Amino acid sequence: MAKEFLLTADEFTQITDMVYHACGIVLGEHKKEMVYSRLARRIRALKLKSFSQYLAYLETHKEQEFSHFINSITTNLTSFFREPYHFDSLKNDIIPELLKTNSKSRRVRVWSAGCSTGEEPYSIAMTLHSRFPSNWDVKILATDLDSNVLEKASAGEYSASSVTGIDDELIKRWFLRSKNQETFKIKPELRKMISFKRLNLLQQWPMNGLFDVIFCRNVVIYFDKQTKETLFERYADMLHSHGHLFLGHSESMSKHQTCFTALGQTMYRKR
Repeated sequence: MAKEFLLTADEFTQITDMVYHACGIVLGEHKKEMVYSRLARRIRALKLKSFSQYLAYLETHKEQEFSHFINSITTNLTSFFREPYHFDSLKNDIIPELLKTNSKSRRVRVWSAGCSTGEEPYSIAMTLHSRFPSNWDVKILATDLDSNVLEKASAGEYSASSVTGIDDELIKRWFLRSKNQETFKIKPELRKMISFKRLNLLQQWPMNGLFDVIFCRNVVIYFDKQTKETLFERYADMLHSHGHLFLGHSESMSKHQTCFTALGQTMYRKR
């Protein structure tokens, strides 16, 4: 069956080059169908007739369209307490350690880099809350490249299917159910622990303070080797001594990486 729009090899290369230079994501030939389906939606929305017209439009309306272009390409698949062993480690190993090492400052900072629609930072917040005394300053920074998912994350409202699998006690404690039981909204008490910000990981980072824990899961899988290594070094610079970095289940560091010690299950400690 003939496709609605023609996507030539040259146009695909133009698109992949723009994505790479903007955010370091490498799109191989096997991603061509995904690129087609996602950008075809933009072509229809703009009432254009071809990928060539869309690329011309993108060139002349970059300020208005480029964020839509990037948002269309980036993948945002997530769930509450995804890869649960990371949250077990946070609860059983890292929090008890922070209660000792940070007892003077009574300050804890966690960064969810690539937070998508918010399930990860809210899961972190549920894990952290109540495990520190009330006079501790515990905050989470949640960033993503995609402004659309950040808007949803900030709203903190999820479908019933999204919260399936969460412990009933956590749902009662941290969610407000709609009257029809179809939507669940994060309570303000938890939402105020988190700051949602748009951030391109390959550009300048505006944060000044250091973090105790960084979650960067299922993000670097899209980057090439050099970009990954540079990013790991930058993460190390943003972590306190012996701070922790969590990667996604299919991600890993080079054996030659000198900034971190591997702890197993894609968990790392800064050296």
